[in-house]
Amino acid sequence: MSELALESSAWEDLANIPADPPRMRPMCPKCCRPVQVCWCSALPLQPLSPGGRIVLLQHPAEEKRSLRTAPMLSVGLAPGKCLIYKGKKFPRHDQELETILADKRSLLLYPSASSVPIEQIDPAEGPYNLILIDGTWPQAKAIYHSSTVLHGMRQVKLVSSGTSSYIIRTQPTEGCLSTLETAIEALSVLERDDRYREQLLQPLHVLCQFQLANGAVTHQSKEFLIRHNQYPKLIGRRLNRLLKQAENFKDDPSEPTESMSS
Repeated sequence: MSELALESSAWEDLANIPADPPRMRPMCPKCCRPVQVCWCSALPLQPLSPGGRIVLLQHPAEEKRSLRTAPMLSVGLAPGKCLIYKGKKFPRHDQELETILADKRSLLLYPSASSVPIEQIDPAEGPYNLILIDGTWPQAKAIYHSSTVLHGMRQVKLVSSGTSSYIIRTQPTEGCLSTLETAIEALSVLERDDRYREQLLQPLHVLCQFQLANGAVTHQSKEFLIRHNQYPKLIGRRLNRLLKQAENFKDDPSEPTESMSS
């Protein structure tokens, strides 16, 4: 076939491409995921309404993740009980957030040297604002260090909180939890109510089951992979310290370890 004929054939193929965009999959209006992978059926029949609020300081990159867990928290709790602010540095001239961060009842869930176990917080103190940083650990650390207003807040931590149910995502250590799981554990303690663990975790289980049934595999933590010489990357000082701390905890269970969200 001549070059001219080939060019003419190519133009004909282009001309036959439909002008209308491809039809998008129907989306769930609540969780904003495609209907076939929606997890809303696993949500509580009625959104749970804690006495305080969860406030997420979310790294912009987190919103792009298709398997993020923060939306499960925002729709599983009653309106106004989960607030999300996006950015890399806070409060970013937001009056509402400035007021929240300045509130003496606000608690920052972050494993710093000054953090105290969240069990030590007295529920009688009144409605609380529980602040979580939502992102990977490098992102969370960067947000914390660049947002100096966070440094002076009361800081709390979870200790020895178990293994993550978010088995389709690699965690730094075996004690790390997703944002959803971290918030649920904290709510269960502050509210003295196990319904948060029993009901708010169900969407995560549904998400993981669907992904595993469609080709996903169970992920081990970086801690597990490193111990078994299966982790291909070099590890940083922060992760190395956490791994040593986790090893010490196994030797002496009376020594609390940090629980970090991912």
